Amino acid sequence: MVVIFVPKESVAGETRVAAVPETVKGMTKLGASVQVERGAGAAAGFLDADYEAAGASLVDAAARHGADLVLGIQMPTPELARQQKAGSLLVCTLTPGSQLPSVVALRDAKVTAMGLEFMPRITRAQKMDILSSQATCGGYQAVLLAAVHLPKLFPLMMTAAGTITPARVLVLGAGVAGLQAISTARKLGAIVEANDIRPAVKEQVESLGAKFVDTGAPPEAETKGGYAKETTAEFLKKQREILSAHITQADVLITTALVPGKKAPVLVTADMRKGMKPGSVIVDMAAGQGGNVEGSKPGQTVVVDGVTILGDTNLPARVGADASRMFARNVVAFLGEFLKSGAVNLDLNNEILGAVTIVHDGVIRHEPTAQAVAAQGH
Repeated sequence: MVVIFVPKESVAGETRVAAVPETVKGMTKLGASVQVERGAGAAAGFLDADYEAAGASLVDAAARHGADLVLGIQMPTPELARQQKAGSLLVCTLTPGSQLPSVVALRDAKVTAMGLEFMPRITRAQKMDILSSQATCGGYQAVLLAAVHLPKLFPLMMTAAGTITPARVLVLGAGVAGLQAISTARKLGAIVEANDIRPAVKEQVESLGAKFVDTGAPPEAETKGGYAKETTAEFLKKQREILSAHITQADVLITTALVPGKKAPVLVTADMRKGMKPGSVIVDMAAGQGGNVEGSKPGQTVVVDGVTILGDTNLPARVGADASRMFARNVVAFLGEFLKSGAVNLDLNNEILGAVTIVHDGVIRHEPTAQAVAAQGH
């Protein structure tokens, strides 16, 4: 029987947990024995007693040493990675490009590391897609964060003291996070505009009650998997010119543009930001990958020329309970791909398993990461 270990996350500020009592039952049905570190779900509101009632055993952190499969939210430190036994599996968000020491540790320990952020965007894998589930939480939270910092009200109000005009929100990037941000801002009563380089999302933006800001689309604006592709410098210049007028009118600017495996594109330059009114708020959801906004700082809130720029790098952790539920459901759906009757059947020719397996049997299979590790002499 496969032993699954669910640790308490070690990254500061991380409230999420990779399994909830509901999914413990799901893993048990797959034939696994589930061990949960004491206190692992506390920050998200899940009690140890609830895990026990669902069929899990409560253990200490040292249980990582003997587990066959370790679940997590974020990549473990090199020290924790070295604690896993050879041949065991790690399933979490790896972000290998920024975690090379941990990747090397996993390779040397002969741990099979599976990065859920590399899940292919195919119909069969939708229920396993952590990027979509966590982006939903992030987009929602970005709007609430902006509303808290904005020194005016979001909705139109007709009061005895006069009329309060609604806030104007501009969302750049209409993927899952952007669409959720649009929906949430509209529910709060704001006037919302949105832009994306993929013309196919125009209908989705308008269906949520927002106005689509058309900046044209570069050739091959998206990958086969539906992600936005990196654009040319010429197109980016044109896009900035069109967006500048809309940014000037916005009370809130939310940026969500990411390019998988690469630095986030700078959509808003310092000159563009200077056109915003004092008191305006920017939420740069791409701050952790270089930022869409010039001047944003990962994990920090800065005020420049009266404009507040929020660079929170882990918005889903602000809604840890539901973010954990969604992540954990994605995970248990993924485990069903290779865990049958309590035994692991890891077929790397499977298009899902092959795509997410970054390290296996002492080899780094993700080519960009392998090249980066080689360049450092490891």
